[in-house]
Amino acid sequence: MFGIRWPLLPTAWGALAIAYKLICPLARQDGLVARIATSAVFFAVGTGLVLHVRQALLRELNQARRVAGAAQSVLLRPLPPRVDGLDVAAARLSADRGATVGGDLYEVIATEHGVRVVMGDVRGHGLPALGTVAALLGCFRETVHDEPDLGLLLRRLERALDRHLRERHSDTPVAEEFVTVLLAEIRANGETYAVNCGHPWPYLLRGTGVEPLCRADPLPPLGLFPLPGELPPTPCGRLLQGDSLIFFTDGAEDARDTRGRFFSLPEALTMAAHDHPVSPQQILRTILAAILRHTAGRPTDDIALLVLENARLSPPPGGAGNRANNPHPPAADNAPLTRSTRGAQRRTAAYRGGADGPANLLRGIPVNRAATLRDSAHTARIRALRSHPV
Repeated sequence: MFGIRWPLLPTAWGALAIAYKLICPLARQDGLVARIATSAVFFAVGTGLVLHVRQALLRELNQARRVAGAAQSVLLRPLPPRVDGLDVAAARLSADRGATVGGDLYEVIATEHGVRVVMGDVRGHGLPALGTVAALLGCFRETVHDEPDLGLLLRRLERALDRHLRERHSDTPVAEEFVTVLLAEIRANGETYAVNCGHPWPYLLRGTGVEPLCRADPLPPLGLFPLPGELPPTPCGRLLQGDSLIFFTDGAEDARDTRGRFFSLPEALTMAAHDHPVSPQQILRTILAAILRHTAGRPTDDIALLVLENARLSPPPGGAGNRANNPHPPAADNAPLTRSTRGAQRRTAAYRGGADGPANLLRGIPVNRAATLRDSAHTARIRALRSHPV
């Protein structure tokens, strides 16, 4: 429809100008009044054309922004405020004015292995990095529940990046493209583990003290060198109640002011620790305001920040938090559920059991009130289940 309307108004304006010149007697006179009238007509025609073009461009710009907003909601979807007892807040700043997505990626998902976090930074920023972000986030969301070990999950991300780069550069050699990735796992008892490929270590905010979560040397970024044969997760201590982890991309610490001085993220975190109440949202606001003041509102690289605060009242006994000790972990608060997850949670909530338990026997039947099962076949199955110990 837009393509049909576009030439109609300019054609009408042009026809009006030609008709005035050919038909109107005033346009054929050489006097001053006639010249002024002719100039006014053509000025009005030109102004109308310019306004029409401007409105058309604004419509296209608004449509492009809506598409970019939809892409952002799919790639960097809004995180729930709480995931399995951890308060969550995230934000990002783009180096490209008006851009809504760039080369930074993050995600927080509750699994039976614990709350797992990915924070990454693709080389470059803006639209060229979108494809790599989509490939890595898609792989993480698909495999985070399946892989019991962070090292195996990192290998899946490496393979996804390798496939993406081969498809992107099928006709030319792969350029020097890489991604820094940090994977973290926070178990139900607060024990934290991580594998790091060239990414800055997050900061631990405990009380008013700020220190790196770990000081171990990270692996090279993904895409530069193959991963080593052994990828044991690095123990990072226990996250106590009230502690916060601040994940970030290197754009935060590489931000410079007009005199070339780097931004001090630990100082900004120390400042945020003295605010009351110290919530993830308050920490984010303090850091973002400090970065914008430091860079005069013009950061030169994309910046992503992710804050997790341990709001659990007390760790469960026996060090629960992995598959062996906690086979049925609680679902993430307000976490988005897939179709299969919703079905599994309904079956698990009603009938606990193993492979031979009633949950497996009722896999094809919605777990609703028994009064809804009227036919004799369903009634027989329900009686058999009642005789089975749960």
